[in-house]
Amino acid sequence: MVLQPRPISRLMGMDPVRRQSLISLASTVGLTAAGFVATMYFTHVLGKAAYGPYALFLAYYGIFNLIGDGGFGGAAVKRISEESEQNEYFTAFLVLRVLLLALSVTALLAIRPFIDDLQGEGTLFWLVLALVIGVFTGVTGNGVYGEGKVGVNQSGGLLNSLVKILLQVVAVFFGYGAAGLIGGFVAGLFVGGLFTLRFLTLRPARFTGRHLRNLSTFSFWIFLASSGVIIFSHADTILVGYFMTDADVSVYQIAFQFTTAAAFTTTALRTTLYPKISRWHADRNPTWIANALSRAFTYSLLLAVPVAVGGWVLGERLLYFFYGAGFAEGAAALGILLLVQVVNVFMYLQTMTLNAIDRPRESFYATGTAAAVNVALDLALIPLIGIEGAAIATLVTMLVNAAIARHYLSKQISVRLERGPTLHILIAAGLMALVLLSYRAVIPLSNVFVVLAAVALGAIVYGLVLLKADRGIRDELRDLVVQLGVPWPRWL
Repeated sequence: MVLQPRPISRLMGMDPVRRQSLISLASTVGLTAAGFVATMYFTHVLGKAAYGPYALFLAYYGIFNLIGDGGFGGAAVKRISEESEQNEYFTAFLVLRVLLLALSVTALLAIRPFIDDLQGEGTLFWLVLALVIGVFTGVTGNGVYGEGKVGVNQSGGLLNSLVKILLQVVAVFFGYGAAGLIGGFVAGLFVGGLFTLRFLTLRPARFTGRHLRNLSTFSFWIFLASSGVIIFSHADTILVGYFMTDADVSVYQIAFQFTTAAAFTTTALRTTLYPKISRWHADRNPTWIANALSRAFTYSLLLAVPVAVGGWVLGERLLYFFYGAGFAEGAAALGILLLVQVVNVFMYLQTMTLNAIDRPRESFYATGTAAAVNVALDLALIPLIGIEGAAIATLVTMLVNAAIARHYLSKQISVRLERGPTLHILIAAGLMALVLLSYRAVIPLSNVFVVLAAVALGAIVYGLVLLKADRGIRDELRDLVVQLGVPWPRWL
């Protein structure tokens, strides 16, 4: 008998959804924290102009990787998670993914002469290599995800990011610039795929046309919905690069990356709940789905709201000290993008639920409409007001997407906010804002340590007010902490 360390045994003894959400959240926090620190180093060493080509590479990778996936990744997770003919669906997905890789690479090579951004730093070679490795990583990752091994999938993503960051730091240190950033990205992608492969238990099996049809029926709408997400995720970056400079791309991307701290919980819960909701839908338990979604809203807002409020008060100083004086000019865009992350809570979780309950068509209607709005607004606003226009376009896009997704989802399940906890979150964030504004009025934010002290003060005020105001959230957090073997203060 193998004895597990006590913390691990306590973790494994948790409710599966709570355990996987905790692992997913820890993975997301670790991944993003490491990324933040590394990006600070890159921006200080390389400056604004050199980071822009890497941001554009990521945008092009996202678009052509979508073509290579064709929506079959989400379809495979859905079908595999239903626990019927898993090996057959996995094999069909693998074959389709390889065929679509050829299509995406062909499309990339066909438009190469029209994309100036791919001409330098050997970018085209790296982009093709990334797409090939992306097939390997996507197949293994979606396989374990469909099997319900959310922790393994998240750990693979964490390892991917850590290897990427480590190699990027080394490459930048030795003077490789944007090429080093791109090479580190590709290497991390490969290592993450190797990790998830180790835990993949699905095996090749003979599949039929029925398996292809079942995947295709679902993937068609997933692909269209994903296309919408990719468009409003990357169109702003590409169009900022088209109308403006690489330096402007860098400032916009740094501001956007900074706001992702608000999405920790949303990302973790989305990853955890998708296979669970898919299973509950197959078992016809709509009440479980509605309750889980409502609770997910609460715990996502638990972080998104205070991060947004704190960012509105301290954002300009944080950009200045963390990334350099040149990036402080992104403060206005940052303020808008922080609000985007609050709206993202509803968009992200609602579209995820639509896909999980076998309603990808409605998910596409929401994201497709939003994508069209996004491109139109980007074309109209970026030439007029620059990166702030891109941020406004993204905010409007998120609002449109969230509203349409809620319209369709409410026809299937009850979509509701937990009013009490949401009100308590807003009150705690409001009091935090008053404290931070008072702090800023009394103490000049003249160095990074004073700014970090303000961040810590805001977090303490928000946490204490919320725990005192909301007994339900306090009790759930206390149970979680105690279950992990960590003492809970009696005065709370």
